[in-house]
Amino acid sequence: MLGVALMALGVGILPVMDGLAKYLSAEYHVVQVTWARYLFHFALLAALLLWRLPLRELIPRRPRLQLLRSAFLLSTTLCYFGAISFLPLANALALAFIGPLVSTALAPWLLGEHAGPRRWLAVMIGFAGTLVVIRPGLAAFEWGSLLGVAAGLSYGLYQLTTRQLSGSGRASVTLFYTSVFGFAVLSLVVAPFWTSPDLAGWGLMLIMGSVGALAHFLIISAFEYAPAPALAPVSYMEMVSAVTVGWLVFGDFPDAFTWTGIALIVVSGLLVVTGGRLPKT
Repeated sequence: MLGVALMALGVGILPVMDGLAKYLSAEYHVVQVTWARYLFHFALLAALLLWRLPLRELIPRRPRLQLLRSAFLLSTTLCYFGAISFLPLANALALAFIGPLVSTALAPWLLGEHAGPRRWLAVMIGFAGTLVVIRPGLAAFEWGSLLGVAAGLSYGLYQLTTRQLSGSGRASVTLFYTSVFGFAVLSLVVAPFWTSPDLAGWGLMLIMGSVGALAHFLIISAFEYAPAPALAPVSYMEMVSAVTVGWLVFGDFPDAFTWTGIALIVVSGLLVVTGGRLPKT
């Protein structure tokens, strides 16, 4: 129960970070907003790990795979922050939730893990849900939806590399090097996109990075108290929080088509993590 509670709290506050990123993207470029997210995430996580762990524990294992994983997460964050600058939070998050479907579809070729007919059915259901959310060819289509899909694709590859890294070290240390990579890369390219923030802007960026670091710390901690199959369905509570933040702050509430697509994607994700069988209630 403690693991479930930590996961629910972690995913519940993540859309607060997303809402701040969406608000900041109206004044600052997405690259700068993403840089700020990594800056404060890196600073807070570094302070926490240096306090809790000896220096020898911070030596990375399998550094090439760590770099590849970090690159996929950086791509996910850039695409997702770009998507929410155009789309309601719930729409963008629904598209990003295709990540588990992507990892399931690619696992046979990249990991040699075969999904089975039920999981393939789940992938097709999720793909149908994605099309319902995007609505290509219809008046409701938004080009920002393509960024949401790109975020989901990158996230699926991130999950595959994370699976390959499992058992190679502490999850918190892996997350730390992910933040180091993102901060270092974005620091090299942020200058052309830079707009000097005022005090309020810096404050919002600090809160955004702090919320992101706290959310990921809670999610990592959740896996210390509960197995992954028990926690995976809880992660979809993030959608409830995203709808709430989008509605209260930005006045965005999903229409019937979007709710239908969200439902299909969530059901497909649950089918994937439960092996093709919906969990009993």
